[in-house]
Amino acid sequence: MLYIVPTPIGNLADMTYRAVAILQSVDTILAEDTRTSGVLLKHYAISKPLLAYHQHNEHQIAPRLIGSLQTGQTMALLTDAGTPGISDPAFLLVRECIRHGIRVECLPGATAFVPALICSGLPTDSFCFEGFLPLKKGRHTLLTALSQEKRTVILYESSMRLVKTLDQLMTYFGEDRSCAVSRELTKKFEETVRGSLKEVHEHFAAKGVKGEIVIVIAGIHH
Repeated sequence: MLYIVPTPIGNLADMTYRAVAILQSVDTILAEDTRTSGVLLKHYAISKPLLAYHQHNEHQIAPRLIGSLQTGQTMALLTDAGTPGISDPAFLLVRECIRHGIRVECLPGATAFVPALICSGLPTDSFCFEGFLPLKKGRHTLLTALSQEKRTVILYESSMRLVKTLDQLMTYFGEDRSCAVSRELTKKFEETVRGSLKEVHEHFAAKGVKGEIVIVIAGIHH
């Protein structure tokens, strides 16, 4: 059996009781980065065999993992932060498990885009989540399509690229489009900046940006 276990996006107290119990019970823990997960596991006094599972090795090791799962082993999959499968590796292994009749259970838990969406003050009844925009190929096509999207649009971005991306979003969406940018969610310096794309761009262009970023943009009103 494979458990997909969400981990905190910053605040270690956001681990659920059930997630800790599952990690204590499995045979093996698959981690995107064994050092990052090691810190979390040490905090909760969990000592289990750790195996690296990330986008660079998932294709090679998936068949071996399926073999182990078929012999009755239980495994938990962790990523560095949040719910595995949301802008992180998990899809391939989940699909292979389903194909081989291995049970998969995904625990509910931390993911960055939900609190960012709620705190944005923008409509939450219908939204589209795009994760990280493509860096080059397909970026223009996607931004053109998203600029006409009626639903609230959610993107992930790195702190290094935030100001440049907001600049681009003004070009495609218009500088008056409402948006909110959340960073350092669940951490000490958590911040959500709301306003037009122009106002939010000016705010972040004037100061250094740190942390993981979620951009939430209002849908178009025809």
